Amino acid sequence: MSSARVRVGDRVVGQIGHGLLVLLAVGRDDEDDAAPYMAAKIRGLRVFEGDDGRPMDRSVVDVGGAVLVVSQFTLYGDVRRGRRPSFDHAAPPDRAREGYEAVVRELRGSGLTVETGEFRAMMQVESTNDGPVTVLVDSEREF
Repeated sequence: MSSARVRVGDRVVGQIGHGLLVLLAVGRDDEDDAAPYMAAKIRGLRVFEGDDGRPMDRSVVDVGGAVLVVSQFTLYGDVRRGRRPSFDHAAPPDRAREGYEAVVRELRGSGLTVETGEFRAMMQVESTNDGPVTVLVDSEREF
């Protein structure tokens, strides 16, 4: 991704250049150790082109990129029954905030430049993708 930003009303609350836009949802069943696992996965994902043009060869750390983390509980929207999404598998707001902030702390603690959205706010998210590449990372180790 070449750039991303998030607005709340007229304010830009987070903005990055080259790097990753992470839409982060915390699930009802996520364990306390999910944050270090997720942060390590995000840091290590090889989704950027290498210097030799080889696709999917370098991580956000390798390219000196930044990360914009935006809370996105709607990723848990289940539409298998009916026409209205069910969010039963999303964590309740207090638990979701804890998990979201824990991932942000882990990423910042690793030395990455990390920007964020505003938890529970109505946000407008903009991104300019190189690719685009979209990857799902789940803290459950078994499917």
